[in-house]
Amino acid sequence: MSVNKVILVGNVGRDPETRHLDKGVAVSNFSLATTETYTAKTGEKVSTTEWHNIVAWRGLAEVAEKYVKKGTQLYIEGRIRTRSWDDKDGVKRYTTEIYADTMQLLGKREGQPEMPGQAPMPESLPSVSEPDFTQPEEDDLPF
Repeated sequence: MSVNKVILVGNVGRDPETRHLDKGVAVSNFSLATTETYTAKTGEKVSTTEWHNIVAWRGLAEVAEKYVKKGTQLYIEGRIRTRSWDDKDGVKRYTTEIYADTMQLLGKREGQPEMPGQAPMPESLPSVSEPDFTQPEEDDLPF
């Protein structure tokens, strides 16, 4: 038995790029930053940021297209995928991505102050999950 599961809470680094492929299948790509802060032996606070490439398919992609913007704080559950391709010079390239299975918006959108009487950013929006996601058909792949 093996497990490939990732849980991330972080901030979106750029607005999602959403494409609609043949047969109406939506796919969104965006980056997510997670930051770890610790205190060094010297007493100095040190922060390190890790950037993750997120891929959301179908319903999750449509939610990302509507609600997710740069700065949005998200909870993501998914799986790590590494793929390779040959660039125009014939050099093999690799990229590691997180295929999202569940996504939940957290808190209010950055840069959007809450106004008295105004409903907050939809933190009450239910989390969205792909039902028992299977690998997309070859025709659905964006590469």
